[in-house]
Amino acid sequence: MNWYQSLYDKTKPGSKVRFAAALIFAQCCASLAYAAEPPFAIKSEQVLLFDSDTGSVLFSRKADIPFPPASLAKLMTAEIAFNALKAGQLQPETAFSVSEHAWRTGGAPSRTATMFARLNSQLTVSDLIQGITVQSANDGAIVLAEGMSGSEQAFAQKMTERAQALGLKNSVFINPTGLPQDGKQQVTLSDMVKLARHLHDSYPQYYPLYSQESFSWNNILQRNRNPLLRLNMGADGLAMGGTQDAGLSIIASAEQNGRRIYLGLNGAKSVQDRTEDAEKLIRWAMNDFVKSPVFSANTEVAQASLYGGTQGSVGLMVHDAISVLVPVQDKAKLRSQVIYQGPVAAPVAKGQEIGRVQIMRDKEVLLERPVYAAQDVNEGTLRNKSLDALYELTTGWIRRLLK
Repeated sequence: MNWYQSLYDKTKPGSKVRFAAALIFAQCCASLAYAAEPPFAIKSEQVLLFDSDTGSVLFSRKADIPFPPASLAKLMTAEIAFNALKAGQLQPETAFSVSEHAWRTGGAPSRTATMFARLNSQLTVSDLIQGITVQSANDGAIVLAEGMSGSEQAFAQKMTERAQALGLKNSVFINPTGLPQDGKQQVTLSDMVKLARHLHDSYPQYYPLYSQESFSWNNILQRNRNPLLRLNMGADGLAMGGTQDAGLSIIASAEQNGRRIYLGLNGAKSVQDRTEDAEKLIRWAMNDFVKSPVFSANTEVAQASLYGGTQGSVGLMVHDAISVLVPVQDKAKLRSQVIYQGPVAAPVAKGQEIGRVQIMRDKEVLLERPVYAAQDVNEGTLRNKSLDALYELTTGWIRRLLK
């Protein structure tokens, strides 16, 4: 039995083609599965639960709807600092001064999360980063921003530019703290979970700061604000936020037995609801899913139509193995589709990226991977091209009727 069945038609060059494929196991005709909903109530309005190993979205609810980040903005603030440290543009022992603006806006007078840094005192980059990651300190974020870029505004512009470079397409930052300010400051759970994964994978020397239990500075001991760290489920980060209008949020990560889960929540009505939702979802992801293969490495998954080649189609293959996590209970069928711009114009080189294969539950894309040409195909003769053009002329009207 084949792993897939391709349903496709020829279309004009440059148009978007979708190959729908029903994923089928060879054994016992058992279909792949995915849970539409967790088997318990989730009070948060927005959710994204993501498995890092397979790249599977385990559960998603309004994950791409923007909301104000509040203290989640400090994840981007930390990324800017981590990246500068990694590049040697910033040193841990470099000291920055506490301006009056930083002191009033994020220090003791602000009555917000703070390191209680004294006006005009000097703080090292190392201490500032610990204050930001462990205590979510607003004064620490402002001092770091002013020290690195001269002002909050200049630093926030750098944050937004860096976010775009990392593929966080729907994130805009106005300041390094997430504190309310004129301007449209927004993020999405999809962007923040992507950022959390980037922080873990790109900065292994700094990421452990997010699981540091406490931090003492200026003779003041403060515990990490993340309650998930103390629930014995492998949680090791990252940040919490919340606004009166949008509700409470959290970006979390946990690792058990070599499996890493990322979770984004927003719209919880209380701290208790946020913590309970996060704990339930992480334990569910860790305990109630099993890993199932979809495609083996170097497997052909579909055929792409060719225009002007020595043959009419070329095989499309994945380079790496693709697996998804499937729930033990509450199952629903998965399908796959390959999307590319086609027919593909010849010549085609083996290994040339042609499109993307998507693994889907209903209309929701769970994961996406590139597909590549499985062989070389040379440019055809004038007769080949004429036949392809004739095919397009005689069948194109059918496609247009189906649009």
